[in-house]
Amino acid sequence: MAWIVLIISGMLEAVWATALGKSEGFSKLGPTVVFGVALVASMAGLAWAMRTLPIGTAYAVWVGIGAALTVSYAMVTGTEAVSLLKVLLLLGLIGCIVGLKLAH
Repeated sequence: MAWIVLIISGMLEAVWATALGKSEGFSKLGPTVVFGVALVASMAGLAWAMRTLPIGTAYAVWVGIGAALTVSYAMVTGTEAVSLLKVLLLLGLIGCIVGLKLAH
């Protein structure tokens, strides 16, 4: 169960990171609210998962999922340029995340 909560928390990290960018310095209410709710939920899930998972592994997986999804979303929406190198690096990052899970 801790792994499921950790994965969802990592996904929420991508939500709050994206919302933070769209809030334009907290000047837009909608994205600011999404940022706050997703941030609290993401951190709470990470904290809960860390009760049973090793801290280093849990944090690395959480950050990795959030980073991979944030960059992927930005590339899909056209906010960030797509390149073969970025795609290969994201695949490597995802491979490392899976590796940390398998090594646990």
